[in-house]
Amino acid sequence: AENNEPTHADRSCKYLLKNTSMPFMNCLFFIGDYTDFYSSRDHATNVGIMFRGKENALMPNWLRLPVGYHGRASSVVVSGTPIRRPSGQMRPDQTKPPVFGPSKKLDIELEMAFFVGGGNPLGEPIPIQKAHEHIFGMVLMNDWSARDIQAWEYVPLGPFLGKNFGTTISPWVVPMEALLPFAEPNPIQDPEPLPYLQHNDAYTFNINLFVSLKGKGMAEAVNICRSNFKYMYWTMKQQLTHHTVNGCNVKPGDLLASGTISGPDPESFGSMLELSWNGSKNIDLGGEETRTFLNDGDEVTISGYCEGDGYRVGFGTCQGTILAALPL
Repeated sequence: AENNEPTHADRSCKYLLKNTSMPFMNCLFFIGDYTDFYSSRDHATNVGIMFRGKENALMPNWLRLPVGYHGRASSVVVSGTPIRRPSGQMRPDQTKPPVFGPSKKLDIELEMAFFVGGGNPLGEPIPIQKAHEHIFGMVLMNDWSARDIQAWEYVPLGPFLGKNFGTTISPWVVPMEALLPFAEPNPIQDPEPLPYLQHNDAYTFNINLFVSLKGKGMAEAVNICRSNFKYMYWTMKQQLTHHTVNGCNVKPGDLLASGTISGPDPESFGSMLELSWNGSKNIDLGGEETRTFLNDGDEVTISGYCEGDGYRVGFGTCQGTILAALPL
């Protein structure tokens, strides 16, 4: 479809999240668990350079396993749900104690995610040869992030209040059967992963991704990112297999996310943290309008599609508007 909305013709799945008004078969998912990975090498490298320097950009484990953390399922919301600016502790001046207040570095994260279609019993890992059987379909995702809250809190246990206030996903779940024609060879992984993570079948997907931003008073949205899901280093099969290799059980409806999707070029960076290089340069929106991070009233829309011969498999849109923080 020209507007990237799923249709019968483009073979997108007729499943909806929390939306019973569409003229297709409805399926309501109850997201029991949500896991967020960190699987884009370009993104991980960019962030590492910013905060640790080029020589220590990637942590020692990053090229050995799909790094991830357990997110908050209760705050996963469908496209169109407003997102409230979070408040929390921050330490903008490292020579002074932390302060409390609304986040000043509210950010986007361009991601995709997949729903688990079939689970596994507790204690029984999902081998990588059978991982595809457990992956139902994919959605677009914006995993909103408060960078200043996250920077102060994440040592030693990782993201917490900087990430759990809101995660937006698109309402359309596109089944893997519709995406298999767009599979591409997997990235070369060096060093070679351990045997339980190895698979040779193509499971990297050519999915065009776009992020646009429209500020309050702007006449129209401006595209700030053009990326592609094929830039991922770790595949969804590897993510699911690693997630369960210790016997962890996953259930139908569980949501597993890619982590921020960034490519090798600046226009493909999937976060404002990267686009503004942690606030050191402005993101030009035209008409003297700029951003480093999100303002109240900003509307962010993620869209994506696969391009076939005369047709598209669309994912719809993943949209959210920033509301001002509530006073405490």
